[in-house]
Amino acid sequence: MYNKFGLFIGGAWVKGGKEAEVFSPVSEKSLGIVAAADAEDTATAIDGAADALGALHDMGGFGRADALHKAADEMLKRGDEAAVMISTETGKPLAQATREWGLAYDQLRWYAEEARRIYGRTIESRAPGGRFEVTREAVGVVGAFTAWNFPAVLPARKLAPALAAGCSVVLRPSSQTPGSAMVVVDCLRAGGFPDGAINLVVGSTADTYDVVMADKRVRKVSLTGSTRVGQQMLRDAAATVKSVSMELGGNAPLIVYDDADLDALLDVTAASKYANCGQVCVTPDRFFIHDSLHDAFVEGFVARASQIKLGDGLDADTGMGPLINGQRLEAIDAVVQAAVGDGASIAHGGKRAAGFNAGHFYEPTILTDVEDSMQVFAEENFGPVAAITRFKDEDEVLARANNSTMGLAAYAFTADPSRARRAVAQLKSGMVGINAYALAASEAPFGGINFSGMGREGGAEGIEDYLDTKLAQIVF
Repeated sequence: MYNKFGLFIGGAWVKGGKEAEVFSPVSEKSLGIVAAADAEDTATAIDGAADALGALHDMGGFGRADALHKAADEMLKRGDEAAVMISTETGKPLAQATREWGLAYDQLRWYAEEARRIYGRTIESRAPGGRFEVTREAVGVVGAFTAWNFPAVLPARKLAPALAAGCSVVLRPSSQTPGSAMVVVDCLRAGGFPDGAINLVVGSTADTYDVVMADKRVRKVSLTGSTRVGQQMLRDAAATVKSVSMELGGNAPLIVYDDADLDALLDVTAASKYANCGQVCVTPDRFFIHDSLHDAFVEGFVARASQIKLGDGLDADTGMGPLINGQRLEAIDAVVQAAVGDGASIAHGGKRAAGFNAGHFYEPTILTDVEDSMQVFAEENFGPVAAITRFKDEDEVLARANNSTMGLAAYAFTADPSRARRAVAQLKSGMVGINAYALAASEAPFGGINFSGMGREGGAEGIEDYLDTKLAQIVF
């Protein structure tokens, strides 16, 4: 399934100095062999990216906008192919893969228009007849590193604003899901960008990441990954003073107040929590349910979780696919068993799914009697596990929700506008959903605070990290 791709360097698909094998999370069988980069391949990609900066600049914002629109047209044509690739590599249901491709497509359309709106300004100077001119320029070569859980939209979130700003990119997608990123890059190739503007390398940390981080010509790096990797990237970026933006882990609180619309809430919460087998950084993890609704919420949530059919994402009736690999399966099971050992109760699930001869399937799991100090509550589990606790007082629950080093997303459900406004004001998070979970949109800034990262992707803010500000004073 990878035969028509490879590494993308200098405007062409090429073979790498190494190879890597990709495995299905559904069958655990090989999906195929992909070209992998050695250190020389990555250095060549950086060479091409540096050489392409002049041509990207000369295209101007309108030329880059046209190229992004042309690439988006290609994405529209190849939606079915892309969705199958995404589902095959991740195991997520085809409907979710289709939605992801739509979100990736939206990034290109949005930043095509942002490319035309890179504004400067003029300021009156104190010097007679003088003016300050403030302009925005591309930062230069960008290194982009993306995770496996959204293998198409995450590369698109980085490639689209970087190219719109006039930056060239060396993209290193996850080795577990390389094909999805390859389809994105192949669509961008159809846009007609200069050779070297877009590069894709797959490979080990030593052959890709280390080379990118050591090269002084790479002026910015962007990461979607774990907090641990983000901390290491900050240390590594310091050596060459690279600009850094990153979207890291989350441990999102969900607050359900006593006036919430329970039936509507339960429908959207089950869909959100178990999307992509819970492997979503903004999914609700810590469930704070008002004491008056707790039992009814648990009963309704169990009823909905029990209706989710596990299976291959390519099957039309599958509601939840597998975890990405065996390590994640082991980790999730260990977290659940530790919680039970500490006194939590299993309301539903809590074990590896029966009836599968292969695949990394875990049951949709609901834990109750959870204490804030338990690992399943205090740390992001990144799996299909909902950890539920009770609360009675508004001030109490906001303090408990904020008792985390993370700060990516937070949610509250209430019918009271004043209470909703207080939640938005007091929740320590980069994003807050009130009676809704949909936070990812091309027109809106996506990102967190504290240990959840820095910078924003999406919206008018998303292009800012790819631009430097230049000041000139001109006096005649």
